[in-house]
Amino acid sequence: MSLWEKACTLLPGGVNSPVRAFGSVGGNPVFMEKAKGPYLYDSEGNELIDLVLSFGPMILGHSQKDVIASLEKQLEYGLSFGACTSKEVELAQVILSCIPSMDMLRLVNSGTEATMSAVRVARGFTKREKILKFRGCYHGHGDSFLIQAGSGALTHGVPSSLGVTVGTAKDTLVADYNHLEEVKAIFEQSGKEIAAVIVEPVAGNMGVVPPKKGFLEGLRELCDDYGSLLIFDEVMTGFRVSRGGAAELFGIKPDMITLGKIVGGGMPLAAYAGRKEIMEMVSPLGGVYQAGTLSGNPMAVTAGLAQMQVLLSQNPWALLEEKGKWLENAIKEAAESCGVKIQINRVGSMLTVFFSEVPVVDTATALASDAKQFSKFFHGMLKRGIYLPPSQYEAAFLSTEHSESVLEKIASAAKEVFQEMSRS
Repeated sequence: MSLWEKACTLLPGGVNSPVRAFGSVGGNPVFMEKAKGPYLYDSEGNELIDLVLSFGPMILGHSQKDVIASLEKQLEYGLSFGACTSKEVELAQVILSCIPSMDMLRLVNSGTEATMSAVRVARGFTKREKILKFRGCYHGHGDSFLIQAGSGALTHGVPSSLGVTVGTAKDTLVADYNHLEEVKAIFEQSGKEIAAVIVEPVAGNMGVVPPKKGFLEGLRELCDDYGSLLIFDEVMTGFRVSRGGAAELFGIKPDMITLGKIVGGGMPLAAYAGRKEIMEMVSPLGGVYQAGTLSGNPMAVTAGLAQMQVLLSQNPWALLEEKGKWLENAIKEAAESCGVKIQINRVGSMLTVFFSEVPVVDTATALASDAKQFSKFFHGMLKRGIYLPPSQYEAAFLSTEHSESVLEKIASAAKEVFQEMSRS
């Protein structure tokens, strides 16, 4: 029995997270054993250039020496105490120093916990029940977020997962990302009931889709006009697209921000942050209850703190922008030379290759891209030792460890795959 076959007898679908199952690209998933720098090593000993980076956290590459050294030291002190630690305070201070518009934060264990909690706090603060989200934006697997636009008006959400009640769905309003007029129409109809708008400022879960000029600004204005809170879900973009995340990059001040991935240094850690008067709604100060036995546990906080300290000392965001721009141009040139039609959406060191003849600017244009062509591209790259996200609708990531020679290998492999695709 192969490892995959054994996994399928023990785990639903053989995986602990759906995208790992290769359902959208076909074939069986690769099992990884170890990682170092920009490389993954699978269970058969193959070396792969990693463009997944644990879906974003490993911005300094895998097994970064300062992070590992800090974790080894913490192991001697203990794994979890269920009590306060000085490192929790230190990490909070470091994070908040980079996001001046946020005054306080609460550490949790996952991005889903962060977004669920932020929405609960927004409802408690505003004394309203409805939230507005965007089709194609992913905020974790909380019930309120597993809602899609109904077949009628966009304001009528319906569950997109079994187990989500119709009662929950009625409190989630849905609009299309980058379509501000739809949002205005929803606010005109239900604005006084909307506790919060939650949005990925750079969509990363329908592939990378940047905000149109004026979209985020328009959300900020609508929330101000109607007394709703604006929540930026920066679980993916936080400390990825700039030192202060997308809020800094686009010059927008949300009322709350959710963070994850990079702030945990590869360990399960996330956070939600907000203005002082909002965060003081959280227990034990206020009436919004949220707790977690392992929230801010020493190992996760140690990894996150070590990675954040290295990031802030290196200040690598300009370099990551250069790497991203070089790879974007190289892949575009390779596709054009082979007559393969692609679009590349990129913000800093996160990007997606779409197989489409039209620009990808929203959910509809993302879904119109050719997923079958992406599957061919994915497997062609994997065959050449390049590990991409196994879905057309996920972001690829670069780290500081992706050197010039590594980027050249990626570009060379892409050209070979495009040549194969042009002949088929």
